[in-house]
Amino acid sequence: MKRYLLYAALFALAAILGACTQQQSKDEFYKDEIAKIIAQGEVPLIQLEYVSPQEKLSVQVVNPAFYDSVKIAEGTAVPQPAIFQAASLSKVVFAYIVMKLYENGEIDLDKPICEYTDIERFADKERAKLLTPRIVLNHRTGLPNWSKSPSSEEWPTSTIEFKFATDSCFGYSGEGFAFLQRAVEAIKGKDIDAIAKEIVFDPLGMEYTSYNWLPVYDSLAVDGYNASGENRGKGRHPRANVGYTLRTCAADYSKFVQALLNGTGLKPETFEVMFDANTGNAFRYRDNNREIDKKIAWAMGIGTEENANHGKILWHWGDNGSFKALFLVIPSEQTTLVYFTNSAHGHDIINPLTSLLLKDTMPIVVSDWITKK
Repeated sequence: MKRYLLYAALFALAAILGACTQQQSKDEFYKDEIAKIIAQGEVPLIQLEYVSPQEKLSVQVVNPAFYDSVKIAEGTAVPQPAIFQAASLSKVVFAYIVMKLYENGEIDLDKPICEYTDIERFADKERAKLLTPRIVLNHRTGLPNWSKSPSSEEWPTSTIEFKFATDSCFGYSGEGFAFLQRAVEAIKGKDIDAIAKEIVFDPLGMEYTSYNWLPVYDSLAVDGYNASGENRGKGRHPRANVGYTLRTCAADYSKFVQALLNGTGLKPETFEVMFDANTGNAFRYRDNNREIDKKIAWAMGIGTEENANHGKILWHWGDNGSFKALFLVIPSEQTTLVYFTNSAHGHDIINPLTSLLLKDTMPIVVSDWITKK
């Protein structure tokens, strides 16, 4: 009997070791393939989290063309975990926060935002009174992306002009999100980072994520590279802005994306409202209505694509110039993908990455929507 138990234990150990070896081999295969993709795309660094029922991949891959090979071999070329600018992935976290306030009865999605905060910066105050949280999250404000560069000294007091009629069509706008941010801060009586920490970051264990600069970023934040491969530094934003200032890592943001997939922190009916794509034909460029725009719609702060292979894909892209990011959620397959890069070329690798990980032979529409003029 003792001998039988010993054999059984050895067999179980061998099976575990075999499974570990197999997983390590699979991880190394993916790392090698991703290394080829970022080398071809001239991307210095990528951090990626891929989760499906069959596998989980968590990698940080460095391009030797941009970093010292010895330091790469030592694992000291970039910090662990490297912290990236999340750019517009900031907006989806904020949308989740707004939906939490809606669920708690603290904000009305169809009530004018001017009833929560002032409209002093708007040139046309009568039109500003038409703006609601739902219109902002659907990107149907009629506002420009920004009135001035949001990191400039002039931006907080700059005049906001409307570009087209409110609630008439899709028009991507960070300015609308910043307006709604002020309303949320007024409702909660605290700044957006404290609100996000309470509602999202702490509950989900996102310890490296913040709209403001954290002291730990001094050593963990990575530099960004422009299209010419020049180092443009870490970039410091003067104020927290839900449109673009979030910093995070793939492991942290993947926890948030998994919350979107699994329905964590919000009631099912709240997620149903959030994911309802009631803004069809997301024309990215108003002077160039492309055929691909008809295949992308917008829900409450999150994009959607109806895909022939995967069904509905929930997604958002991030673009802060020298930092590019993307996430995908495929509910029907219980699959998520998050990646961050520190390169202006970071969106040029969407198709190779999704082809590798999703086993796709046909590119997802998201890639062309983001990258094609």
